[in-house]
Amino acid sequence: MTTSLGAKIKRHRQEKGFSLDKLADLTDSSKSYIWELENRDTRKPSGEKLTRIAQALEVTTDYLLDDSEEPGNEVLKEAFFRKFSKLAPDDQAKINQMIDMWGKKD
Repeated sequence: MTTSLGAKIKRHRQEKGFSLDKLADLTDSSKSYIWELENRDTRKPSGEKLTRIAQALEVTTDYLLDDSEEPGNEVLKEAFFRKFSKLAPDDQAKINQMIDMWGKKD
């Protein structure tokens, strides 16, 4: 199933609990510009704008531009790493310990 850029932006914006205003603020855009991206397939954002949107939604630009419905494994890994890198060092250490424990399934 194919999914348009606008549908992906809207779905991820809503999943994150962002209003149009919030996403517009995070991406240095106007509310009407975000609305047009979500609802009209005629708008094509610049590379810089697409990067800002992807970062705000914690997805990759490749995922937004790909017509497939679900993000691939690499996209999921990248999104996880982005979230992980924003954590405090203590929290990162805890997650590393959990991963080590899960990896020792004997």
